[in-house]
Amino acid sequence: MTTESRTGHFARHLLAYCLSEVAAKASRLLVVVAVARTLDAGAIGIAAAAMAAADILKALTETGVNQRIIAAPQGELEATCRTAQRIFDGWCLGLFGLQMILGAALWLAGGEALLFALIAILAGEYLFMPRGLVQCALAMRAGKMRQTAAIAAGQVVGANIATAVLVLVLPGPLALVLPRLLAAPIWLIAMRRLHPWRPDRTVSPAPLAPFARYGWAVLGVELVKALRLQADKLVVGLLLGPEMLGLYFMAFNAGLGLANSFSQALSVALFPSLCAAEDRGLELRRALMLSVGIIAPVVVLQAFAAPLYVPVLFGAQWAGLAKVVSILCLAAIPGVIWSAVAQYLRAEGRPQREFTVTLAMTAALIANTVLMAPHGLTALAWGYLAVAVVTQAASALPVLLATLQSPLIRRA
Repeated sequence: MTTESRTGHFARHLLAYCLSEVAAKASRLLVVVAVARTLDAGAIGIAAAAMAAADILKALTETGVNQRIIAAPQGELEATCRTAQRIFDGWCLGLFGLQMILGAALWLAGGEALLFALIAILAGEYLFMPRGLVQCALAMRAGKMRQTAAIAAGQVVGANIATAVLVLVLPGPLALVLPRLLAAPIWLIAMRRLHPWRPDRTVSPAPLAPFARYGWAVLGVELVKALRLQADKLVVGLLLGPEMLGLYFMAFNAGLGLANSFSQALSVALFPSLCAAEDRGLELRRALMLSVGIIAPVVVLQAFAAPLYVPVLFGAQWAGLAKVVSILCLAAIPGVIWSAVAQYLRAEGRPQREFTVTLAMTAALIANTVLMAPHGLTALAWGYLAVAVVTQAASALPVLLATLQSPLIRRA
């Protein structure tokens, strides 16, 4: 396959996941509009606290096992899958128990019973996940990226539509949480049908040691990444209370939603492409040029249009958040650059470098939240953007420079 055709292959996969994210964001818009016009900031803040705590724990599901399946040599694939299934089963069950314990501890420490109920509902997702994860990784390995993107979109869209309906029928924090559990079976059934797989008992499972050596850094990266995305919400809630957390949650979701969605789509589509490429540096640079060329004009337009669409969509009472949303939109550009470089490091077997950078960025963002929160959301947004540019762009630059030995245009 020529480099040009490989780039086109990646572009189709990226487009599939971008369309998936567009569908998810379109349905999410229904939720945001319904929530903004139905719930008060305090109720939103309680649900945001529960979802932030659950999302931090959910990051522990990203152990790098799926990437071991995607990158495994054909002769070792079945053994890798058998070990992967065992890891998924035990790990997800352990996370279910851990989240229940966390919810109970928060309740006994003086929290509300409602907060425990919300965290317990979100824990139910772990009971559905493990029996579809091997099939998902095998489907991605087989090039079924458009199908896996469609399934992910179906799950999210179904949950968002259910949320919008529940918010109108039964207003309250429960309406923001329950649909996430109800949508989990959608993903499980669809994934098992997309790429059926059953363990071959005649094949011995692969050793655990290679999974552990690769997985600890990936797990650390994903956990710290979740802290980066969620810990600031917990800090704002502790420092400023649930009402301000509700405002913060709405502003950051509106501003960073596009950035996070595109970065996720890029990460999922790029890793298999890098694993299959003969020249990973060349593949990275071409993918990055395509990705930044797509996202940069979109986020700049979104930033300029925020004063127009925020009060129209969310209601006049949220108009003051437009400037915050505009600032945060711009964080998409350094985020996309680092997401691409991070997948390159994983494909090269160097997730430890990604872990170090992500840890540094998370610490800086939490410090920014503590320092800037008393000065208001606008100051907090400017600080977030500055930290994102300095840490992500500066960390990506040395890796990109090291790949320049490969010519940008090469024939296979």
